[in-house]
Amino acid sequence: MKFATRAIRMGQPPDPATGAIVAPIYQTVNFVFEDIGRPRAYEYSRSANPTRSALEECLAGLEEAKFGLAFGSGMAAADAVLSLLRPGDHVVSSRHIYGGTFRIFEKVYVPRGATFTYVEGTRPEAFAEAMRPATRLLWIETPANPLLQLVDVAAVAAVARRSGARLVADNTFASPFFQRPLTQGADVVLHSTTKYIGGHSDVIGGAVVVNDPELHSQIKFYQNAVGAVPGPQDCWLTLRGLKTLAVRMRQHEANARAVAAFLNRHPKVQETIYPGLPGHPQHELAKAQMDGFGGIVTFRLPGGREQAARFVKGLNLFLFAESLGGVESLVCHPATMSHASMSAAEREALGITEGTLRLSVGIEDADDLIQDLDTALRGC
Repeated sequence: MKFATRAIRMGQPPDPATGAIVAPIYQTVNFVFEDIGRPRAYEYSRSANPTRSALEECLAGLEEAKFGLAFGSGMAAADAVLSLLRPGDHVVSSRHIYGGTFRIFEKVYVPRGATFTYVEGTRPEAFAEAMRPATRLLWIETPANPLLQLVDVAAVAAVARRSGARLVADNTFASPFFQRPLTQGADVVLHSTTKYIGGHSDVIGGAVVVNDPELHSQIKFYQNAVGAVPGPQDCWLTLRGLKTLAVRMRQHEANARAVAAFLNRHPKVQETIYPGLPGHPQHELAKAQMDGFGGIVTFRLPGGREQAARFVKGLNLFLFAESLGGVESLVCHPATMSHASMSAAEREALGITEGTLRLSVGIEDADDLIQDLDTALRGC
């Protein structure tokens, strides 16, 4: 089956009890046992739930993976992967990552005895240079939040294999429609399903997908032990979002291309960052390892926070809000939102200036979105 078909059908056969076409919401805590020590298919919804199982199977299928695990948030998913670490273990991470990921690294896992080295993710050799005997994980985010740097997944996967470490790839920005890192050598793929997978800004969730049975068993044990799982209603909403992932991502990208081209030639814009622009330094890599360029466009205004604030106030259709990946267009100020957990010096070192703005381009009419941006730019 091709992607759009898998998104609608995998893990979601007609309900055997009723013939219902849509997977039911199994809004239950517990399940009847056949006998002492003999549960039926399910025991307790923290451990597993049929609605969650449908979502996990569908997510695995879309990432071309054997196993999928759903979590209550993207950060819960990240925590489950990081639970593989033990005191003294070392992680090499791209320095271009979501601010919440940096926060859990530094504020949660460093106090537990893990160490982290941050490298320039656009240079695969930087990962090799930072490897230590204690390195257990390599962590990448591609495209990265918010400046859309790309990591050569296959090249970094080769570094991981040579050292016996595992490569974790956050695939949230691309979604499995545009990129499937497991097929390029990653060991773990991570998602905030809140974003493009859910796609409607109405449900928080996360996911981990893997191929290795032992790795799946370890992370699933943690999932059950800690219990950071989505409820059946959240799983059902995410499944509903997945059904339209293919058509939504096509439109997100088409609109993002138009918006990026407009911003790239606007005299008030200092710099436009989008992998689909030929001037993006990793445009060729994007073409090679992705099936499209995504729906995020980042740009800089030369006037810093004051000009950014005037621009945001001048918008009508683009909504000033956290998150991304929904059908509606959003604008984010990373310095005070997605990366606020970093210090000003850390943000500046990454290139996240006060004049940096990240657009999550929705699926409204592209002409209307461009007109909204033009009006706001003229007024700032």
